[in-house]
This record gives sequence, structure tokens and C-alpha cells, in this order.
Amino acid sequence: MNIYQHFSVGSLCNTYLVANKRSGKALLIDPGSVEVELITLIESHCFVLSDVLITHAHLAHCEGLGTLKKIYDVRLWASEYSGLPFPYTTVFDADVLKIADLEVEAIHVPGHSLDSLVYKIGGALFTGDVLHSGWIGRSRGYREQALLRDLIEKKLFSYDENTLLFPGHGSPSKLRIERLFNADLRTREARIPNL
Repeated sequence: MNIYQHFSVGSLCNTYLVANKRSGKALLIDPGSVEVELITLIESHCFVLSDVLITHAHLAHCEGLGTLKKIYDVRLWASEYSGLPFPYTTVFDADVLKIADLEVEAIHVPGHSLDSLVYKIGGALFTGDVLHSGWIGRSRGYREQALLRDLIEKKLFSYDENTLLFPGHGSPSKLRIERLFNADLRTREARIPNL
């Protein structure tokens, strides 16, 4: 599996091209903007782009869908809560999908948004706005923020600490680094109390 990161200046968002080098099949995660550089990346490797995974339906992560669908015949995958303006296949928590000859595990982690999904492919987590390098996604209220912290710890930190982290914004990281140094996760004041 090869992972290519494309940063869109227009949406300030990372788009990831994940390819199965053997079969030549590929998928995209969060096409915030579809630019010439991204198309060149796909075409220069002769990848067959078949699918697009959406971590959540905020505009910065899916604004490029209209352009992308004019160029490629792709199938969209998103949470049942996404409400995208295009037809898409619904993804549920703990679904394991076979896409582009890759195994993709979906992890529902609401808090930043109701439709937030993290995708695990091999030893990599594509986290959208759930977990970034040094911070976590922002939420509307303190309860949602506390829920997000708890779900990150319960659902994501259960994976191997060397799992790579590819966020929707900012630079890649590792789960171990975030567990040790992420300032938002080290704050305990807003946690949901155990009842």
C-alpha cells in the first residue's frame, strides 16, 4: 500500500490517495479540492481511481466531489449522517470494506461532527478532524468535546501505538506521539463523568 498526501491550499485540507501498488487500484480520502496536481498524481502512476471515502461532510473535506465526479466514475462512501448532495454508500461503525483491493475498517467517532468516521487501512488511521497532530477536532459544546476525547481513547488508542495517523489538517503523526504529547487529550477537566 502506498499513501500520497496532497495539501489543498484552497481548502487548507489534506487529501490522501491510497493505492494498491500491485493491482493499480486506488481510493481517495477527503477530496477538499481537486486540483491539477492531484489529477497529475493519479494519472502519472496510472492508478485506477474507483472509490472516495469521506471522513465527514464539512465543506473543506468534500468540496472537490463535484469536479472529481466529472473526471472519474467513483463510488462515494460516507456515514449515514453525512447528507452529501451526491449518492453514496452508507458506512457504519465497525464495517470492514474491501475497496481498491484494500481492507478498510470504519470507526465512528462522533464529537467534532455526528458523521465523523476514521478509516483504518493497514497500519494507518485516516482521522479527518477527529484527531490531529497535537490537537483534537473542535466541537460545538463541552459535552461533545468530552465525548470526542473519550471515544479517541477508547476506540483509537486501542490500536498499536506505532499506527500512523493521517489527519485532515496538519502533518502526519503516530498514535504513541499523540497519547504522550497531544495537549487536548492531556486535559481532563471536561471529561464526561462515570455514572
